[in-house]
Amino acid sequence: MKPTNQRDSIFLEDAVVLEQHRYEADQYILRIRSPQCAKAAQPGSFAHIQCNPMLPLRRPLSIMRTDPNEGWVEFLYKIAGYGTRLLSEQKPGETISVLGPIGRPFVPTLKQRRPLLIGGGVGIPPMIFLSDYLRRQSAYQPLVLLGSEVPFPFRPRPSQFVIPGMQDGIIAAMPLLEDWGIASRLASLQGYPGHHEGYVTTLAHQWLQTLTNDAMTEVEIFACGPHPMLAAVAELANEFSIPAQISMEEYMACGVGGCAGCTIRLNTSTGPAMKRVCVDGPVFNAKEVDFSN
Repeated sequence: MKPTNQRDSIFLEDAVVLEQHRYEADQYILRIRSPQCAKAAQPGSFAHIQCNPMLPLRRPLSIMRTDPNEGWVEFLYKIAGYGTRLLSEQKPGETISVLGPIGRPFVPTLKQRRPLLIGGGVGIPPMIFLSDYLRRQSAYQPLVLLGSEVPFPFRPRPSQFVIPGMQDGIIAAMPLLEDWGIASRLASLQGYPGHHEGYVTTLAHQWLQTLTNDAMTEVEIFACGPHPMLAAVAELANEFSIPAQISMEEYMACGVGGCAGCTIRLNTSTGPAMKRVCVDGPVFNAKEVDFSN
């Protein structure tokens, strides 16, 4: 997988709603028919969706799954305001305008064949998309750690995979990942059975501490979630001297780099720089992101 010139592969489509399912805590999984977006999307991509024809400003949603052959794209989102509430009211057969895929994707490397994927809350979808990509590449042995403070939009089940270094009793896993043959574990502060009781980054830290030096050289972190979680991921990467790619989330107006309303500060090799999350990201090198503000 290579970074692309994303402006050459952003499409404006009238997408048809195929399915929309509601889960606890106002969470929804939306599947739309959007063939061009489905064909061009890569793990880490997002789409800018018009939630309702009466609402001009679009909303950015991370892509969770695609099927390029059948032409569908799937999103997991949570109602956060007026726009996403309108989106949740869209029914199968209705049409919504979709601009996508947008953004620079995650780029796994063969040197790090043991990717550690960390997703928190609405940062879970890119980890599912990346998992789907990695399972099709025989070179990788991913571990996926997911955290949420509301019930997950799936029914966790005990994992069939033994993870060396994982504490006893932490057995809750995501069924879809289990079916794909990918080991996963879940974390929450809500006392859910079989979950790590604490932050997902703490679970990642505990697991990383059990690795040998040789094993550590094969690990790269990929993460998406709220800013405090991503800051903790950057600290993890620094502490264990492992590379990390993180997908940032910011409020967006245009989604294609025109308004510069989603800029973040990076500390690059040539000095401080302001970059747009929508087109310069959303995936960045964790080492470069300035979390001081």
